[in-house]
Amino acid sequence: MSNTKSRRKGLVAAQREADRRRRLMLVSVAVGVLVLFAAVVGFGLYRGQQGPTSAGPVPPGATAQGVLVGNPDAPVKIDVYEDFQCPICKQFEQITGATIDQMIRAGTIHVVYHPLAFLNRMSSTNYSTRSSSAAGCAAADGVYPKFATQLFIQQPPEGGNGLPSETLISIGRAAGAGPGFAACVRGDTYAGWSAQLTESASRDGVTGTPTVLVNGHQVADLNPDGLKAAVAAAQPR
Repeated sequence: MSNTKSRRKGLVAAQREADRRRRLMLVSVAVGVLVLFAAVVGFGLYRGQQGPTSAGPVPPGATAQGVLVGNPDAPVKIDVYEDFQCPICKQFEQITGATIDQMIRAGTIHVVYHPLAFLNRMSSTNYSTRSSSAAGCAAADGVYPKFATQLFIQQPPEGGNGLPSETLISIGRAAGAGPGFAACVRGDTYAGWSAQLTESASRDGVTGTPTVLVNGHQVADLNPDGLKAAVAAAQPR
């Protein structure tokens, strides 16, 4: 009798494990489909709205390529291409952002953030460009990481107006931006820089957000363990 009960328990446990694996597989497939969809839609929308790019000033504390965070002498470089209107970028930051911060503090990596404007048509006010330009203002004041984190926390729904400029200003002030931040945001001072980043990313083969490169190689698994494995593999021997 006890052997029968043991076999039943074993069968139940095996069935539960099989169910768990099936659920994980379905979640992985769903995430993969969402990432692919976001990539195609983001690239398609950008290409549809693309026109001549006018040169604009580069924010102090940033470069024409993006915003550097961390020690530039750290052995591994991570490029993060993101759009503040992108829901999957928000998920990436929520799930993996703390891991990136830990590796920056440990001196393992430095990160170049590329705030893009692929998704302007997903708001009625070109929110992708406005938020990217405001991020340039934050970079100029040395508060980009805190500002970007709050933009994702307070991310507006797609199809709406996006966050108004006054809200972007409030977020920047809370992050520690200086007295010139408000005028910088209201004037879209770095809209040209945002357009240049977006066009450059498109030329370099970035077709959607989030896209993450480790020492120039795209990372497929954007979960914390996947990113840490890619960083470990890229460490100099």
